[in-house]
Amino acid sequence: MDKQFARGTILIASLMVAFSVAAQELSTKWDQKSYIKFLHTQFFIPDLDQSLSDQLFHHRYSVKYYPNKNWTLRMDIRSRLFYGELVKSTPNFVQSIADVNNDYFDLSWVVASSKSVVLHTMIDRLSAAYSKGSWDIRIGRQRINWGIHTFWNANDIFNTFSFTDFDYEERPGSDAVLVRYYFNGNTSVEVAGKATNHINKGTYASLWRFNHWNYDFQVLAGYFQNNAVAGIGWAGNVGNAGWKGEWSYFHALDEGGRNVFTGATGMDYSFAKGTYVQAGFMINSQGETKAPVTELFNFSLSAKNLYPYRSALYVQASHPVSPLVTGGLSVIYSPVKSQPFFVNPTVSVSVAQNWDLDLVGQILWNKTDHFYSPLQAFFLRIKYSY
Repeated sequence: MDKQFARGTILIASLMVAFSVAAQELSTKWDQKSYIKFLHTQFFIPDLDQSLSDQLFHHRYSVKYYPNKNWTLRMDIRSRLFYGELVKSTPNFVQSIADVNNDYFDLSWVVASSKSVVLHTMIDRLSAAYSKGSWDIRIGRQRINWGIHTFWNANDIFNTFSFTDFDYEERPGSDAVLVRYYFNGNTSVEVAGKATNHINKGTYASLWRFNHWNYDFQVLAGYFQNNAVAGIGWAGNVGNAGWKGEWSYFHALDEGGRNVFTGATGMDYSFAKGTYVQAGFMINSQGETKAPVTELFNFSLSAKNLYPYRSALYVQASHPVSPLVTGGLSVIYSPVKSQPFFVNPTVSVSVAQNWDLDLVGQILWNKTDHFYSPLQAFFLRIKYSY
């Protein structure tokens, strides 16, 4: 282990200890929580008759400070130590994990790196929030959560996430300003803007939430990266089943741009013994019809491009095998020419208090002359929360 890597590790550990001590000493105004995870990944590539392994240590520290009853200051630090064959075999691996996708300020640091080891840390939440009466105002790096659907969020125009990235539960944030005003009942209006170097590349929008016919509705309108955008979302029940969805239309404002309609809807149901099922579909008017299933990990994700294919059907189910063990299975199929399948089995185990174990598979199929699997990935994750 080289000196640069050792110094970086000591720096991150020292910061965690310092913040933890400060929060304990000022417990009446501070709130903190942390976790550390170990993730082992095994990739199988049948075409190349190749197997790659990868390991990741992932630490997250979250702290909130309450100067008074109206203000909340928050900071979350995310640190990841990558090592293994995938790091070694991926060109520009450091650039692929850099903090460049969603944020205006670069609060990301490669603390140490070598051919097979990378230590990366970033501040992915850094905000000040003011709340008084009917007003909420928040500025800084935050998550503006306008999504409703489980897999695809066409209304989540500020910080879209990929459901295949299961190890990022908190989901990405944005450097933005959010102002929310609550009316009587369940009605509210939000206005938000995202920091950007060029105004035409920014995102600025408003969202109106209200309840009618025992459904929660939302309507959005605004500007999204050279597109005018309008959308609607809803969540409610049909009998004992839940029904939710969201749709957005993007009208290109630049010459040669493409208008896009995208969104998803689905229904879910919980049985008496804890079994949970849901099913639905997605439409992306600019999606591909012939792309291989590996495009799922390579396409340019945004609210305007939720999935690489023109359409998709999904089914998901989970069942508590015991009070401590839950099994699940998700299947996504696109009825397009390449017929891609994405199969995602999971097993979650509560090992002990604050300890969790997860087994996850991501298996891909598509059709050429016959169905075949170009990639199979299996994950073992251990998480300790404190």
